Amino acid sequence: MDYDLNEEQELLKKAAKGFLSKECKPLFVREMEENPQGITPELWQKMAELGWMGLIFPEKYGGIGGSYLDLMVLLVEMGYSCLPGPFFSTVILGGITLMEAGNEEKKQELLGGIAEGKIFVTLALTEATAGYSPERIAVKAEKDADDFVINGTKLFVPDAHLANYIICVARTKEGENKKDGITLFLVDAKSKGIVITPLKTFAGDKLNEVVFNNVKVPKGNILGELDKGWPIVKKVLQKAAIAKCAEMVGGGQRALELAIEQVTEREQFGVKVGSFQAVQHHCANIVTYLDTSRLMTHQAA
Repeated sequence: MDYDLNEEQELLKKAAKGFLSKECKPLFVREMEENPQGITPELWQKMAELGWMGLIFPEKYGGIGGSYLDLMVLLVEMGYSCLPGPFFSTVILGGITLMEAGNEEKKQELLGGIAEGKIFVTLALTEATAGYSPERIAVKAEKDADDFVINGTKLFVPDAHLANYIICVARTKEGENKKDGITLFLVDAKSKGIVITPLKTFAGDKLNEVVFNNVKVPKGNILGELDKGWPIVKKVLQKAAIAKCAEMVGGGQRALELAIEQVTEREQFGVKVGSFQAVQHHCANIVTYLDTSRLMTHQAA
């Protein structure tokens, strides 16, 4: 991603590429696929010391105060190296939700901890019916005095096995307009009634089933307004989509380089595979798709 990057962004890109080329080699990525945690505390702490976890958080909350484009520059390099771990779930899904909906107390309490690499947060949204539309939210939270009691099951919750807090998207009111009646709850992951079960995935990414069985959450742990959480979820998902695109641009660039390396070395019928016109066309198409994706991601950020 080289479209109109400023000097600081170029330095960030160079530093990230250098760090990840040393700390996140392909063998390490494969090892983390098999590792139940999916990350080592040593690498996570090194990233925190570089300021990556707090890159887009305001300085008053322990962050650096960078822009979303700064974050995209970093995510491209993370995608290039296939960086494992809970960066996306904690910083993007969890951190951005807290920035958008958390009150001052929650921001002060949690964003600094995320920036320091000491707190993990994730977002529990998807359910058995799949999809991200509001009518699919069936997990319920019912009022009980000064608490809410959450019941139901969330699927494909990223890095819930590491999380200190789970932001649960729950239905608090029924009605014809399914966008209404949705509330965000900040739930302590160690709360009584929470059962977290790892799911087996093809890519080895750490997704989990999270069951809420009569989980009590204080009213003060509502993020945003009661029954009005869907606009926040929608905004977070939009930003998360841009972030995921940046990761894929980086991964696509690495795949292209590996493909070029392969076709320039491998021989078929006594000649280099890369000399075949059909192979050249495929590589040229990949370059076109990558450049288009880079530009669109850059503009969206």
